[in-house]
Amino acid sequence: MNPVRSLLQVFGSRKMAALLLLGFSSGLPLFLTSKTLQAWMTVEKVDLTAIGLFSLVGLPYSLKFLWSPLLDRFALPFLGRRRGWLITIQIGLLIAIACMAFQQPKQALQLLAINAVAIAFFSATQDIAADAYRTDVLEELELGAGAAVFVLGYRVALLLTGSLALILADRIPWSSVYLLMAVGMAIGILGTLFAPEPKEIRPPESLAAAVILPFGEFFQRQGVIRGFLVLLFIVLYKLGDSFVNNMSTPFLLQTGFTQTDIGAIQGGMGLIATIIGALAGGAVLSKIGLNRSLWLFGGLQALSNLAYLLLAQVGKNYQVLVLTINIENFCAGLGTAAFVAFLMNMCNQRFSATQYALLSSFMAVSRDILVAPAGSLAKSTGWPLFFVISIIAAVPGLLLLPFFAPWNPKPGALSRPGLEEEEEDLWGTK
Repeated sequence: MNPVRSLLQVFGSRKMAALLLLGFSSGLPLFLTSKTLQAWMTVEKVDLTAIGLFSLVGLPYSLKFLWSPLLDRFALPFLGRRRGWLITIQIGLLIAIACMAFQQPKQALQLLAINAVAIAFFSATQDIAADAYRTDVLEELELGAGAAVFVLGYRVALLLTGSLALILADRIPWSSVYLLMAVGMAIGILGTLFAPEPKEIRPPESLAAAVILPFGEFFQRQGVIRGFLVLLFIVLYKLGDSFVNNMSTPFLLQTGFTQTDIGAIQGGMGLIATIIGALAGGAVLSKIGLNRSLWLFGGLQALSNLAYLLLAQVGKNYQVLVLTINIENFCAGLGTAAFVAFLMNMCNQRFSATQYALLSSFMAVSRDILVAPAGSLAKSTGWPLFFVISIIAAVPGLLLLPFFAPWNPKPGALSRPGLEEEEEDLWGTK
């Protein structure tokens, strides 16, 4: 078959269109309780200490694995096991975001916080359901493409809520901005209604099984040692990229670039480069497979930090800035496509909500915890050496790949788990 035609068939399918809309729905609430909300609070002259404490609103994103077993065990009596949860949560999000239009940050900060926490909770729960749906509906050869189009929708939503919302806020009241953003959730509702139903999969028999079996099944399938290596790999694979992401804005400001420069080039051009990288990564992954993609994209992701090292050496140079942003974000998009496909590949579809939530929480360890000392590290070493260290930080993740993703895999290596296991097997009674 013609390679171009086969790619068009993969990307042009109904399920990919649905994943694009669901990705948009998943990304829409994030900035509305973080960066965009902080802008509104700043305009309303809320105390900076209170604005800083509002970062705790995002706690449900880190704790979502605690209630993810509920979505594996129970199905609502409409639209199937995953889509029933999705549309219910999306309607809740639409209402919760619309309620923000009636908040008054300066006069009733506690009510604003409660409303924001409700949005974050619904959003984290939507992520559980959307990640599980994506894992269940995609065939093995579609994982890369599915990850890419979902990331595309997610990033477009971030552009809408992170850029367009601020532009609108200069022209209309913030209450109207949030009402418009709430209407945007209708896109996710349409995506859920349009989405094809995954094949029926037997859920866990009890809530206790939904909590315990995902752990047991994962380590039974992987083996204890290999299972821990997989978890360690998830923590480390994007560590080098996380170092750069955490400190890129302070670096660019200290180098002499303005906030407008950073917003236009890093926020706009960088977003486009990430989207192109994710789509390209999905296309390449469907051709060379997941194993080789993890190697290739992980290596490029690490080497892309050399562009920041170059910029640190030359200083304020707009041509080098454009080159740096495009290279780093494109390679980050490649790595994200392979990494999300890997996480989906690690999940058994019977427990995809719980297992994906757990695996993605390990990913957050490097993004949120291991990079916490990055500021003090950059301060003590200087920017050039910091970017060298960021490249070195990417190496341990790549060194783990031979244990479970060799470059030349045997047939069936790193393939998705089958669904033939009986629950009694997982309890060790058969």
